[in-house]
Amino acid sequence: MILLVLIASVLILGITIYQFREINVDYHQNRMERKEEQIRQSIDLTIAKTTYPVTEDNLALIFMEDIYEIAVVQNMNFNLYTLDGALIKSSRPKFGNDPISLCIAPEILNTLEAIADKRYVQENSAAGDTYQSSYTFILDRKFKPIGILNLPYFEDNSFNDKELREFLMRLGGVYLLMLIMAIALAFVISKYITRSLETISNMMERTNLNRNNEKIHIDSPGEEIEKLISSYNRMIDELGQSAVKLARSEREQAWREMAKQVAHEIKNPLTPMRLTVQSFERKFDPNDPNIKEKLKEYSNTLIQQIDTMSSIASAFSNFAEMPAQQNETLNVVKIVKLALDIFNEDYIHFITDEDEIIAKLDRTQLIRVVTNLVKNAIQAVPEVPLQRILVSVASDGDYVKISVADNGIGIREINREKIFEPKFTTKNSGMGLGLGMVKNIVETYKGSIDFTSQTNKGTVFNVKFPKELKH
Repeated sequence: MILLVLIASVLILGITIYQFREINVDYHQNRMERKEEQIRQSIDLTIAKTTYPVTEDNLALIFMEDIYEIAVVQNMNFNLYTLDGALIKSSRPKFGNDPISLCIAPEILNTLEAIADKRYVQENSAAGDTYQSSYTFILDRKFKPIGILNLPYFEDNSFNDKELREFLMRLGGVYLLMLIMAIALAFVISKYITRSLETISNMMERTNLNRNNEKIHIDSPGEEIEKLISSYNRMIDELGQSAVKLARSEREQAWREMAKQVAHEIKNPLTPMRLTVQSFERKFDPNDPNIKEKLKEYSNTLIQQIDTMSSIASAFSNFAEMPAQQNETLNVVKIVKLALDIFNEDYIHFITDEDEIIAKLDRTQLIRVVTNLVKNAIQAVPEVPLQRILVSVASDGDYVKISVADNGIGIREINREKIFEPKFTTKNSGMGLGLGMVKNIVETYKGSIDFTSQTNKGTVFNVKFPKELKH
């Protein structure tokens, strides 16, 4: 809209200047023709009243005094030339000594003779200004040419230029007002349009598959905006249905995977138990003098496998267990330090710059997070010459940050996206539930967990929990 106003302003400015110049040209042309006609009538009247014979030779006598009177009456100077182009008389008292002014150029005489209306207009320049000179024949009573009338016409454009400037100033004021109105109107319209679009944009940015999304409600939207809102609301309905189906499918898949994993892990100790029982049954001899030692050996084997099954059941139970909802106001620094007391490795170090950082967490679950991360770090540094694990606690804005860093083998690039997946492990033993359980606990308390790692240089796990705000 603003661009259209500017383009219209420029076009009208150009057309206005062009039109004024055309009017100015037409005005001066008509004025010169009127002046020429009036002077011709005065010359004809003088010729009709003279007592001298009307000949070319007597033109100087005929217009000896009348030429000045005519120039004053018509307010314009003119010159009289012979048919050969020689100057006879000029209304200017002192004409000058310019040879071009004392005679008419031959090409002008030839052109004047050849033109049908016997009138020729030439553009000249003097003192840097341009002016027009008209040439026409002076006729006697019998309409026979006896001389040439030359009328120099100087255009005075000062008045027209002043009028043009005043008109352009008024027009500029009008278009400035229109431009201001156009800017204001464009601002209002754009605000009205973009308000709805901004609302839609904000809602789309907040759209998340993992939560309930609100629909958009706008009073009196435009037709196009209403279609966009309807499409968005329909998409939200479809997204909600898809999210429910996806969640159900993921839960079913997770339970299937969990069942497969439990079955697989339980089968491992069952096989040696079966073989042990079968061997005991086949080789059992009550009279064998070493029967007590053999019975004790068989019992220890069974107990060892039963303990393995018990640890498997405990691991899956801990993974499936949700963190307690009874939160406690804890000093995270103290609890993390307490969690490290169970480890005897002298290369585990604890640092903090604060004595107290308060958060609402479950004590047991916090200890479980720390011990799992430290266990992983211990398992990552067995082959390192100078083993080192550093556990730190610090404030990070509105969060408390717990970091566990080691200088172990690191995490390979292909495993980084799977590191928090249940049952994923890079170790020969274990079920890969530790980090999955840690992530489950952290996210339940609205925290976050991430890591950075470099192969053969080490890994740093960072856990953040919201702090308890002081009132």
